[in-house]
Parts: sequence; C-alpha cells; structure tokens
Amino acid sequence: MPIDTIALEKAIKRAIPVTHLEIEDQSSGCGDNYAIVLVSEVFEKKTTLQRHRMVNELLKDQIAQMHAFSQKTYTPKQWEELQAKSS
Repeated sequence: MPIDTIALEKAIKRAIPVTHLEIEDQSSGCGDNYAIVLVSEVFEKKTTLQRHRMVNELLKDQIAQMHAFSQKTYTPKQWEELQAKSS
C-alpha cells in the first residue's frame, strides 16, 4: 500500500516539534519515493547521522513500504542561514 504525504506529515509532527517541513513525492504520485526537508530544534547538538537515524526510526514502518527515501535535516539556526544564503 502506498504511503501518502499526509501520513508522513502526521507521523513526523506527532513525534517531534517541527519548525519547517517539506515532503516531496518524487514518484509521480505513487508513494514509493519521498524526499523530505525537516527543521527541528531536536536536532541541536546532533550529528547528521544521529538526525537521520532518529528520522529513520521514527518513520521505519512507512520507509519499509517505500522504494526510496531521502532526507535533509536542519536545526532552526542552520535553516535560517541556508535561507539567507539563497536569498
């Protein structure tokens, strides 16, 4: 059964405080390939690997049903800096 963006969003927001979240279905709507950008204060003082493991554990049931899943995780400060650079 394909995963939809609403289910992913609910699972993430239920588990951690979210400052910013982008979910992109990269499989043309079939729900097999997602990319997310996730900004949260819970990522403070965590390495990228620790952040990704946290998200993978949080979404393990959904990820098991996907063909591909990619993520970019940022602290609010990192996200602000990234947005400032792209402006």
